Amino acid sequence: MLDYDLHCHSNVSDGTLTPTELVTRAAGREVKVLALTDHDDVAGLTEAAGVAAQHGIEFVNGVEISVTWRKHTLHIVGLHIDPQNAALAEGLRGIRSGRRHRAELMADSMARCGIGGVLEGALRYASNPDMIGRTHFARYLVEAGHCKDVRSVFNRYLVKGKPGYVPHTWADLQDAISWINGSGGVAVLAHPGRYTAGRNAMGKTTLLELLKEFVELGGQGIEVVSGSHTPPQYAEFARYAKEFDLLCSCGSDFHGPEESYRDLGRLPDFPLECRPVWTLWEGTAA
Repeated sequence: MLDYDLHCHSNVSDGTLTPTELVTRAAGREVKVLALTDHDDVAGLTEAAGVAAQHGIEFVNGVEISVTWRKHTLHIVGLHIDPQNAALAEGLRGIRSGRRHRAELMADSMARCGIGGVLEGALRYASNPDMIGRTHFARYLVEAGHCKDVRSVFNRYLVKGKPGYVPHTWADLQDAISWINGSGGVAVLAHPGRYTAGRNAMGKTTLLELLKEFVELGGQGIEVVSGSHTPPQYAEFARYAKEFDLLCSCGSDFHGPEESYRDLGRLPDFPLECRPVWTLWEGTAA
């Protein structure tokens, strides 16, 4: 089992635990190396790093950047970033600035289908109002009795063709990779299996085009072991890592005890021949 977890979220974005609670939980689950990768925000890193030091956990500064590529929404994880980097900070600030307006439009859409008070309810779940998003809306809809759990919300609301959906343009892929690389970090394509399943999925040809462009723009890693991947997908994305000469990353994508596909840490081992992304900062890469 891997004792690295390089993708998780606190309530600085859409997780349910504070950075302190998150790191404490990781320590209890024997995580040795942890990256906090909140969506489009680095405000929790200092707190998390301090708690990690108390528990003897090696902490990696991270972020997960929301990207629009063609018609698809992607997530690019930045690992070992410098959160004080000016270009990265400004880029993330720009992404966050559009979230509140989108939230207001989402609430208007819900009101038109007879569900009012959604913005106010969602804001109660957003510890960071600048980061309000669909997950906060989903938690309120569960509380209000419209759905039984967060996952089922996305079968009825907040997705394309359903009430509450509002299209949005996030950062450009080239910009996101540039911000990460410019801050000294490593750009990793997060949970690629999620882009090939569900609504508006990309096919294999499009995925290969994405990987080619990602590498050409300076991306260096791909999540092979993810909380939302199946064992066959571990092997599939390990093959793509080899084909495109990408380093392999792993992460639970943990958001909270009741909402995540997988808890923190204790991730399955990489398939054979994977080159771990951490060899870059541990100085052992070829």
